[in-house]
Amino acid sequence: MTTARPLRQLLVASLLAAAAGGAFAQWKPDRPITLIVPWAPGGSTDQVTRVTAAELEKHLGQKIVILNQPGASGSVGTKNALAAPPDGYTWTAGGAKDLGTYKVLGMLDTSIADWNLYLNVAHIAVVGVNADTPYKTMDDLLKAMKANPGTVSVATAGVNSSGHSAIEALSRAAGVTYKHVTYDGGAPAAVAAASGETQVTTQLAAEQTDMIRAKKIRPLAVVGDKSIEIEGFGTIPPLSQFIPGFKDPINYFGVFVPKAAPPEVAQTLNRLWATEMSKSEALKKYAQSRGAMFAPMAGEEAQKAVFPAVQAYAWTQQAAGKAKVSPDTVGIPKP
Repeated sequence: MTTARPLRQLLVASLLAAAAGGAFAQWKPDRPITLIVPWAPGGSTDQVTRVTAAELEKHLGQKIVILNQPGASGSVGTKNALAAPPDGYTWTAGGAKDLGTYKVLGMLDTSIADWNLYLNVAHIAVVGVNADTPYKTMDDLLKAMKANPGTVSVATAGVNSSGHSAIEALSRAAGVTYKHVTYDGGAPAAVAAASGETQVTTQLAAEQTDMIRAKKIRPLAVVGDKSIEIEGFGTIPPLSQFIPGFKDPINYFGVFVPKAAPPEVAQTLNRLWATEMSKSEALKKYAQSRGAMFAPMAGEEAQKAVFPAVQAYAWTQQAAGKAKVSPDTVGIPKP
């Protein structure tokens, strides 16, 4: 899946216009940059962040060191990036939905407004089951979940992860319950389903792809209203085919830099996203091979793009009684 050409053209035009409107300060880092991935190695955030970092190194002329710091659904590593000196040399990464709902869940006092967002792809959640389960179709799984409430085990990367968001959206739409089993990242959660430790995972396609191709996981549905193609497998139907009217906002991933960093850091990264990352063949190839959508965005365009998923998940958690802070009190109105 690829981002629409008009969107990319709008991004380039708007960011270049912004740069032209004032003096542009080129940031040239003089030491390595630390990029904290707040999830375990091998997961979707880790995968795409390493591709992005390698691309950025070519243009910044400096090494970007990836540091995995999993824990508390990504909030540990994110907190460390926020607490680092605001000199522009410590970044974090992940799903913007997670970043935008930490405050609602009482995990971390931050919101997307505190960060400059540099998006790279949109990852898509997939309902995948262990290949040895009797669930051949999504209808089979839904029937089992209705017949045996709270017993079908579902592996995710924990509360506030993309996988948890996906199973919560599914369970509310279908009126079913499940047994939640959490792991330190999407990759371990996918491995759990592939090995039979759990029956199901709702983690991202990128984290399940290799196990789908190896026929260890059987993908039943995309958690959304559009199908996706996975190279070496074929088409995975949308959940809306089984639950009419089902929709789930797109979850964009990217690199996040605290807004407290010097302005020349943001100016330089904005320019790179407009002129280089928007045409990155490495990121395009990654997206195509992992059932993701190539979607480079920055600035206000990125903030607007990520908000629907932040909003939807925040209010889903409020409705489920899991929110510690009402979303409307922290700038997230009810949809």
